[in-house]
Amino acid sequence: MTKARVDYSELVEAIQEGDNKKATDLISEVIPRLEDYLTVSMNADANSAQECVQQAFLDVFEQVRKDKIKEPKYIFSYLIKSCRHEYLRYAKRQHKFKYEEEALNELYEPEQQIENLLDKERQRILKECLEELQDKSKKFIEYFIDKPDATTEEASEEFDLSGANVRTKKSRILSRLHHCFKRKSNE
Repeated sequence: MTKARVDYSELVEAIQEGDNKKATDLISEVIPRLEDYLTVSMNADANSAQECVQQAFLDVFEQVRKDKIKEPKYIFSYLIKSCRHEYLRYAKRQHKFKYEEEALNELYEPEQQIENLLDKERQRILKECLEELQDKSKKFIEYFIDKPDATTEEASEEFDLSGANVRTKKSRILSRLHHCFKRKSNE
């Protein structure tokens, strides 16, 4: 078994000197190693690995041609890093375009989309305002949020308050929430 080389500084020299024969031989040796790296270490499929290695190599090739490589003996390490970064960019781009089939089937009209966004924003603001309430007030109003059909009598029994106190407390908490909501929605 032959030991795989790690010093490809000859590749940098061959590219800079225009020695196409030597550069081609070294490239045909390094490319499969880079592809193997992506498939083994990054779990890339063969096609993605080929594509990413090719793009990364082109980027590095340009850096070599512009004489931007300071330490030619580290070119293999530089190629590995470039391939890894290229694959991560590639995977991120691919992930952007993976949609769930159900999401594609649910089409919303623009008005409905805006309404959904507004509803989400309102819910976020309401949640923030609820967090600002004292625990007793939060527990009280959450009772009505969880049970919107609850009567004053049911709330009176739940919180051991008179009907008038339930209505007053509910009104005051709703007023605080209303003012908080207006303040936060104007921020």
